[in-house]
Amino acid sequence: MQLFFKALNDDTRRKILEMLRDRDMNAGEIAEAFDMTKPSISHHLDLLRQAELISSIKRGQYVVYSINTTLLDEVIEWIITLKQNKT
Repeated sequence: MQLFFKALNDDTRRKILEMLRDRDMNAGEIAEAFDMTKPSISHHLDLLRQAELISSIKRGQYVVYSINTTLLDEVIEWIITLKQNKT
């Protein structure tokens, strides 16, 4: 869960997640939305992948990224349970 919160503690990574919410994208398409180097975008994508917030699949010469909401759903459920148990 530590990687989850580390990944979300960055504006660029949160923006990437918002972009992937709308559609799957390759690294080049994601990079076009930012004023930073492609290696920097790759670093952000790697952190998101390590945190299991995104997944990637090779399609031809491109790697396509997709949002993975499974862990997010688990964290939300945990927070709701924690809040409900407070009396």
